[in-house]
Amino acid sequence: MKPEIKTFQKKIYDFFKDNRRDFPWRNTTDPYSIMVSEVMLQQTQTSRVVEKYLSFIKSFPDTKTLAGATFPEVLSLWQGLGYNRRTLYLKKAGDIVINELGGIFPTDQISLTKLPGIGTNTAGAIVAFAYNKPVVFIETNIRRVFIHEFFNDATEVSDKEILPLIQASLPDRDIRNWYYALMDYGAHLPKVTVNPNRKSKHYAVQSKFQGSVRQVRGKILKVLLENPSSFSELKQQIESSHVKKALEQLINEGFIEKNGDLLQLKS
Repeated sequence: MKPEIKTFQKKIYDFFKDNRRDFPWRNTTDPYSIMVSEVMLQQTQTSRVVEKYLSFIKSFPDTKTLAGATFPEVLSLWQGLGYNRRTLYLKKAGDIVINELGGIFPTDQISLTKLPGIGTNTAGAIVAFAYNKPVVFIETNIRRVFIHEFFNDATEVSDKEILPLIQASLPDRDIRNWYYALMDYGAHLPKVTVNPNRKSKHYAVQSKFQGSVRQVRGKILKVLLENPSSFSELKQQIESSHVKKALEQLINEGFIEKNGDLLQLKS
């Protein structure tokens, strides 16, 4: 291992020793629970996830319970986290594990990416945290760390440039805690310097939520969680020019079905 990598590892571990964060999903190696946390953490701040994660796991403690629930039941618990498409993916993933994989959770990145909503990086996180395997993945905090430490004078840094460094820095053992350490250091960086991710080729400012189609999608789902409604009733309750477009998206994506003139959540 190159000397600079050893120095880098020591810096990360030293920080982690005194600044380790504690989250409920770090106290389990159950792949299902870790999958739930990783899907929740996609595009959502950690502080908003903790309470929802605990409620979700309490109601759906394992894959079998999730697969046995209706989509409205799962969506009801998800309310408040946003990006509701993740709920549908999570429910479908649970169904596949139980109905197609015999209840056996995948143990490698490639198999995990065959589940809905599980990309390469989410799959890598699940493998690292559940099985402690030396896989390579990147997420926002990890990206910050490597840009800050190895690309300080660069701009438009691509993940392809970072991934070999992540590979090279993997320790011989305890992969799980190495990634936790990277994430905690990465979460700390914006508090002490300009966010290094601004130098990433993949950096993008999140689009405005207020008045967006995304906001209307959430409102439609919230209304239909209460009762099936007609299109005209939806338009009366949600004053937005985006109702038709949002509704068409939700129907096409499998959230909503028509029953005569009524619109309802798929069960």
